[in-house]
Amino acid sequence: MAEYLASIFGTEKDKVNCSFYFKIGACRHGDRCSRLHNKPTFSQTILIQNIYQNPQNTAQSADGSHLPQMSDVEMQQHFDDFFEEIFVELELKYGEIEEMNVCDNLGDHLVGNVYIKFRREEDAEKAVEHLNTRWFNGQPIRSELSPVTDFREACCRQYEMGECTRGGFCNFMHLKPISRQLRRELYGRKKASGAGGGIGGGRRRSRTRSRSRERGGGGGGQKSRSRSRDRDRRRDRSPGERERSGRF
Repeated sequence: MAEYLASIFGTEKDKVNCSFYFKIGACRHGDRCSRLHNKPTFSQTILIQNIYQNPQNTAQSADGSHLPQMSDVEMQQHFDDFFEEIFVELELKYGEIEEMNVCDNLGDHLVGNVYIKFRREEDAEKAVEHLNTRWFNGQPIRSELSPVTDFREACCRQYEMGECTRGGFCNFMHLKPISRQLRRELYGRKKASGAGGGIGGGRRRSRTRSRSRERGGGGGGQKSRSRSRDRDRRRDRSPGERERSGRF
């Protein structure tokens, strides 16, 4: 009997424990779920809830009228800047990151969720403890250890093939991709770290990326230069000043 219960733990056959929470770290029923949400006491993965705000989902003014739409290029740049800021800040402060994913779902329990898998469980624990005392974009950060370890099981396979019929309200993760260039810079630098590059080398490459955008000319270069300076100023300010500004 014990072997059977262990074999069905966290699956749809398990009538006691919530399979969605076990696989995805979030459940649309929340605290009202009829099954148990077994929150881990240790994990490599943390969840930061509802932190990413997709401009396409929030582009509405106070009177209800829609604001001008961003182009696909602007949308990708906005997301890349967000992803880079979170990734670099958390890796510098808490430890090496193996994987970071951002949900593009619309359901309240998944919208804007960011999952970060650290190399060490101790780093994840430290990150959760500290992040829950901080603010981002004028909102308090809500972070917790997550049971998710295999994102392949948590992702919607139909969405990855362009065939999901449930849209943004699917209960499996719809992960928003970063640009290939940013992926190479953030994850590729780990290979170079063995040669002495380390995290500092990643920061230098990040700034190189900003400079390469500037050389593109036009207004985009000025915006990129401004974003780069803003990031540097945020990292140089004291924690209290950062919290008051609503950013990291």
